Amino acid sequence: MSIRSKLTRLGPRFGLCLGALALASGAGDRTFAQDLEPMPASLPADAPTGLPMGLDRAEVLDGWQTSDGTRMAAIRVTLDPGWKTYWRHPGDAGIPPSFSFRASSNLKDVKIYWPRPEVFTQSGTRSIGYKDQMILPIELSPIDPTQPIRLDADLDLGICHDICVPVSLELDADLAGPGRRDPVISAALQAQPQKVASRASCQIEPIRDGMRVTARLPVSSLPSNNQPSNNQPAGQPPHQVALFELPSQPVWVSDSRMSLENGALVATADFVPPDAAPFDLDPKDLRITVLDKTHAIEMDGCARM
Repeated sequence: MSIRSKLTRLGPRFGLCLGALALASGAGDRTFAQDLEPMPASLPADAPTGLPMGLDRAEVLDGWQTSDGTRMAAIRVTLDPGWKTYWRHPGDAGIPPSFSFRASSNLKDVKIYWPRPEVFTQSGTRSIGYKDQMILPIELSPIDPTQPIRLDADLDLGICHDICVPVSLELDADLAGPGRRDPVISAALQAQPQKVASRASCQIEPIRDGMRVTARLPVSSLPSNNQPSNNQPAGQPPHQVALFELPSQPVWVSDSRMSLENGALVATADFVPPDAAPFDLDPKDLRITVLDKTHAIEMDGCARM
């Protein structure tokens, strides 16, 4: 296995990065005040050659061959203490990770599994991700199950502390043989949000630059010790966080605004496409993840109210 890394330029396509961005004022103005370069990265004396500050190492965990003929492996990114990186939906102030496996050999398909992330708040801005370490299980489907998989993965991600450093990593590994179950990968798989069959009820309406979704969430799907309570003091926000995604379309999604209404959890978020105009938002395509400090659930689709 080998690893190569390089710093990349931070531009608008990476989203909002704490410490390297100023936002234009106005509730509906979501443009960049300026396009900034990341602060230069300096390496500590004992850091591996070529790795930027904040990144300790990145590697492929070999994993094992499943009964279906796929291979369960993982990408592990280890950060220096106090550094973080981002989930698939990074929040208002994060850099969404992106992956390419095009240069791999004997590889037909890749499925990425996302463990439950954490919610970070800094200077009133929320981001979603992982602190100190990110382990992403990847299920690899070979073209020919009798032959090894040559994995060549390109990964773009942001890592942040007081500054943010956008990083491009190239990882490669030869994956062959039955392997054996790795408890690190198994733990990451177990840490995924729990998928539930229940659906939220959603009101969808156009706004000036996109669409607004207000979802009434089925609290019966939440773990019993994490459901909203009618005894919660008035005006106090719920401790859950709802994360909205629209997997099939590249849209910006705002932080959700949470409230309790008669013991029900209600979340509202704005969806803004690249052309900043109302669009046809299919409620069946919505994915909503509800987090608290210890649990997470995930529901697909939304029933229109």
